[in-house]
Amino acid sequence: KCGWRVTSSLSAVGRGSSIIVLQFYAPWCGYCKKLEPIWDEVGAELRSSGSPVRVGKMDATAYSGMASEFGVRGYPTIKLLKADLAYNYKGPRTKDDIVEFANRVAGPAVRALPSTQMFEHMMKRHDVLFVYVGGDSPLKEKYNDAASELIVYTYFFSASEDAVPESISMPELPAVVVFKDGDYFTYDEYEDGSLSSWVNRERFQGYLQIDGFTLYELGETGGMIPVHANGLQSTQTRQTTVSNTLFLFFFPPRVFQFGHMDGSDYINSLIMGEVKVPSVIILNTSNEQYFLSSEPIETMEQLVQFISDVLNGSAQAYGGDGFIQRIKRVAFDARSTIMSVFRSSPLLGCFLFGLPLGVISLMCYGICTAESDDGSDDIDALKREGLTDEEEEEEEERQDTAELEAPEEEDEEEEEEEEEEEGEKDPEEKKTD
Repeated sequence: KCGWRVTSSLSAVGRGSSIIVLQFYAPWCGYCKKLEPIWDEVGAELRSSGSPVRVGKMDATAYSGMASEFGVRGYPTIKLLKADLAYNYKGPRTKDDIVEFANRVAGPAVRALPSTQMFEHMMKRHDVLFVYVGGDSPLKEKYNDAASELIVYTYFFSASEDAVPESISMPELPAVVVFKDGDYFTYDEYEDGSLSSWVNRERFQGYLQIDGFTLYELGETGGMIPVHANGLQSTQTRQTTVSNTLFLFFFPPRVFQFGHMDGSDYINSLIMGEVKVPSVIILNTSNEQYFLSSEPIETMEQLVQFISDVLNGSAQAYGGDGFIQRIKRVAFDARSTIMSVFRSSPLLGCFLFGLPLGVISLMCYGICTAESDDGSDDIDALKREGLTDEEEEEEEERQDTAELEAPEEEDEEEEEEEEEEEGEKDPEEKKTD
């Protein structure tokens, strides 16, 4: 295997001088077991390519203190440690995506484009390309800060004015430009807000295939996500004709982004319901509401009308982030977690959940079947309460008299029994007597 296992301290493997991509896992986690062969491939790929990134993994249950230090809350968690910084990986758990993430973050936050040829080569290679054009300026400092923060998602480049192709015209310099979907857009501080927020919104293509990780990243930018059926025009210039596919449309504050998702498993877990495929659904990531069309959407006009109904508030909203919905979410997540544990390791699931239930059942059974004391003394004490001294003396005398009469009554009962026995004897026995 081309990886190593972290035991007790990252300083032992040179945390200060090495770049490490580290997986925090739990032995019982089914997702961690599924990632294990992929993780070995990641280690082999980075080692064969001569990458400076080292690959390792740590049992977060055995070294909970170290996992807590790095803010590990779920399994598996992948982080890249570079100097004193820790970068979280939130992308798909595939070999190519993890290797690309490791190589991207291991390098400089901002890469230089020294020539026009290199500029054009990177434009063809990357679907989304951020470039700072110009010399030193306060904007460049903001760009470097944004690159250091968002390097986990995309690449960042810088170029001089001479390296920019002639087909690209800049209204003014310095400038930050994003190239995507065959076009380019310039950052405007007054219209677009902070540079980091603008980059976070613009780092997605205009139309893309979405999985659970991409949908989560889209949700972090804020907005609404509509979903439509097959054969619809996603934009005025782009048509899609894909059958049995779930289409997602994300609406940031200024621009529209479109995408599609194969199948509906992730959406079903997100809304805690079931969506037919193909169909249309709009997700509002700011308050976790979603909207479903009351009738099948087959034309562009129907889609536009559905979106307009959502925006003007006439469409019925489902879900949300209210108190009851949060309780449902907790119950749904707990059920999903339990089912995942049982699917990955039935014996461990029976032990984790069966043992506490068995102990609680035994305790309840012991409480219900416990014998209670007679309590006659307490009843007599309660009867005496509220009596005067004279009444108490009379009560005691009556009890003493009853105790004295009890032996006499017993003697009389014994004599009567003896007489009855003598009466029952045979005549011959009496004669003998």
